[in-house]
Amino acid sequence: MIKEDELLIATIEDKLRQSQDQNVVTNTGFLDGRQCALVLQTFKGMNYTLWGGYEDAERRSMVILPDYVTELTEDYDPLALIRVSAPKAARPLDHRDYLGSLLGLQITRDVIGDIIVSPHGADIVVLKSISEFILANYNQAGHTSLTCEILPISQIDVGTPTIKEKSDTVASLRLDNVVASIFNFSRTKAQDAIKSGLVYLNNQQCLKPDAGVELNDKIVLRGRGKAVLKEIGGHTKKNRIYITIDQYV
Repeated sequence: MIKEDELLIATIEDKLRQSQDQNVVTNTGFLDGRQCALVLQTFKGMNYTLWGGYEDAERRSMVILPDYVTELTEDYDPLALIRVSAPKAARPLDHRDYLGSLLGLQITRDVIGDIIVSPHGADIVVLKSISEFILANYNQAGHTSLTCEILPISQIDVGTPTIKEKSDTVASLRLDNVVASIFNFSRTKAQDAIKSGLVYLNNQQCLKPDAGVELNDKIVLRGRGKAVLKEIGGHTKKNRIYITIDQYV
């Protein structure tokens, strides 16, 4: 186990003790897909939820509940929504613009969850504990002036995802082949991305280029997007496999 994971587990164990000893709700910072998978593997049978503000959130906080709390309600929710407007942007701002300018406030990445970009701004999930600081200090991204408001997390607008259906053939249902097909990579580049820890298969980091991909599996390439293997067909005359992919763009 790498040192970073050991530190995360130790931090969670402290949070669990705090919740039990003080009978209160506690939570971690936001975890990525690999860390969420580690939590699910390590802390089985305990009263907690992984919550990122909406159902398909990629970054989630582990919210630890005492015995008297049976479900996570707004009263116990540790997350807040920062709605950012950028009406006078010279160009549409993207995820990198918002994240970079937030980190420029000298806050850490683990207090920021998903950033959902829209044509006129963004909905940004954050820990409640940092929301007032962001509201007071977050007023610019690059040369663009921003206005912010704090809203309940229930008002998040995830928009309607744009899904592009793509049909292709692959030599086999190895992860590197499917990643190469989805993102128009060479197989070598796909293998490099997987070995570098950039690829997640069903929310778990996968470092094996030869890992098998099955129907309805979700594949995420950090910085490039996600896709779902929607259909597996028959074989071509050259014994390649027909596949259909839903790519979220």
